[in-house]
Parts: sequence; structure tokens; C-alpha cells
Amino acid sequence: MQLRNSSRKQAKIKMCLQGSSGSGKTMSALLIAYGITNDWQKIAVIDAENKSADLYAHLGNYQVLPFEPPYSPERYVQAIDVCLQQNIEVIIIDSISHCWEYLLDYHSSMAGNSFTNWAKINPIQKLFTDKLLQSDVHVIATMRSKQDYVLQQKDGKYIPEKVGLKGIFRDGIEYEFTLVFDIDSKHNAVASKDRTSLFGDKPEFKISFETGKKITEWCNSGIDGKHEVMNQITTCKTMQELIDIYNNNPQYHEILKNDFTNKKLIIEQQQKFIPNTQNFSTNGQHLNNGNAPIKQ
Repeated sequence: MQLRNSSRKQAKIKMCLQGSSGSGKTMSALLIAYGITNDWQKIAVIDAENKSADLYAHLGNYQVLPFEPPYSPERYVQAIDVCLQQNIEVIIIDSISHCWEYLLDYHSSMAGNSFTNWAKINPIQKLFTDKLLQSDVHVIATMRSKQDYVLQQKDGKYIPEKVGLKGIFRDGIEYEFTLVFDIDSKHNAVASKDRTSLFGDKPEFKISFETGKKITEWCNSGIDGKHEVMNQITTCKTMQELIDIYNNNPQYHEILKNDFTNKKLIIEQQQKFIPNTQNFSTNGQHLNNGNAPIKQ
């Protein structure tokens, strides 16, 4: 372990839009995505909302990945991989609530103790959230809210109005995101969580392309994290240093695979290591003989 100076690196936004049905989550996500990329072809929607993504095709020629049941975490991971293989810059997952509902149904079908069964489900759910958070692209997830009605007074009468209460996903999921917008039935947004400090103290507003532009400016204002890790790889001198860099930067395992592998071979040669005797290990994965991270 070694102390270092704090620094904010360039980032890919991981954000969530939550609201009740009809609040405009899908369209809002598309507006933000275009503000981030300025290129519709670099936007993909993983559409689990019964083809709702196609309703906004008039906005631009973005990509759509139809997503049918089962809504398992493994299939969400596969869908994200499809988008990554097409060099998509912003992935919209519409919505992640289907994944949680799938896990609840799966849990209820399991025999045995209900409490201990969650220990079997947690790693499955973590597989999806880790993929979402560690992918080197911008991710905008939508999340349904549990619906309720409140009485609003208008012209002396009380009229029921639909509101969103709580996002349908596991408690605490909002802590995983950098930015969370709550959208009401009138399409007004307010930040319920904001690590960017761009929207946290602002009154409710309408999401637009400008919202995405502000977000991408914030993302690009930090230090280039990828190049910083590349420099660490280049300057490290021992295998342990390289392993520490690898373990501390899981988001760069794939895109810097060749850098890690080449440096590993150089250190092995310099220190006269026997080939294949030193592996990188992290969470059940390792680098072996110059190959990509593979499951043991």
C-alpha cells in the first residue's frame, strides 16, 4: 500500500434516470446521450420496454438492441458486450428494473431458506452491476419507480396525480451511480444524487441536449485515467507493482490488456522468470502467457 495525491480522472458517466411510467425516461436518456456524443450512431438503446425506444426515432438514427425475456443479469451483460463490440459510446439500458424483477422471481422459486438463498443471488446481481459500472463507455440506466397517487388541489378541487416513489431495484443501487435524476409525471427532473456538483443544488428542470453537454464537459475535465495507468505500467519495475496496478484498475483490464501483458513479459525476461509461473489474479481471473483475462 502506498499513499498518493488525490486527483479526479477523466470519467465515463454512470447515471440513472428514475421515474414512474410516462415520465419520459427514455426520451430524456436519448437527449442526454446525444448531448454527450453529438453523434446518434454512437448511441445504443438496450430496449427491454416493449420497443419503446423506436417511438423516438424521429430524434435521430441511433442504434436499438431489442431485449426480450428472460431478463437475467447474464443476458444484460451479453447485451452490453454486443454494444461494446460495435464501438458504441453511450449505452442506454431501458430499463434495469426488469433485471431486479427477474431476480425476485428467481429467489421466490428457490427451495430452502429464503435468507441464505440471497447469498446465492447476490453474486449474480453483482455480475451485472459490475459490468455496467466498469465498462469504458457512458451508461445511462433507466429505472422504474413504484407508482402512487397524491391529491393535488386545483381550482378548489382535489385531483389525483401520479407520482414516482422509489426506484424498482435493490436498495442502495443509487449509491453506485455518479448521477441520479428523479423525473416526475410532468417531465421535470431533479438530481437526487450528484457527484458532479452540476445539478445537486439546482431547482427542477427539463432535460435537454444541453444537459448531456454539461455532463460530458465534466467527464472530460479530469486527468486522463487511461494514460495515467499506461504510464504506471511503463514505469513499474517489479511484478508485484504490476499486479497491484492491474488489481487497482479493473476498468482498464480489457483496453490495456496488451500493455499489461507486454510489461509482464518484459519483467519476466529481466528477472529471468520461468514462463507461465507468474499470473495476475483478481476475482477469479488471471493473465496467463500473454492471453486476455480468462476464467480459471
